Amino acid sequence: MTQHARPGKSPATWGVVTILLIIAIGGTLWVPIYARSLPKLGPFPFFYWYQFIWVPVSAVLCWICYVLLKSKPPSHARTAGGGGARR
Repeated sequence: MTQHARPGKSPATWGVVTILLIIAIGGTLWVPIYARSLPKLGPFPFFYWYQFIWVPVSAVLCWICYVLLKSKPPSHARTAGGGGARR
């Protein structure tokens, strides 16, 4: 029985995904960006609202990465006839 390899993603796609994930992680871990208290947004210092903004931004960036990397299921998932378990 022959197994078909799923086609891989292009290096450009992996590059875009890598950059998006670096932005999502780096924006929250690079402390000099947000290690200050001014400007304030209401009673909240900059540190808090900067981190709160990154929650939806990181979620959107991760969703974009998911969409770029998800693969369509193979059209020949079920074999005609037989109906037995696949190995």
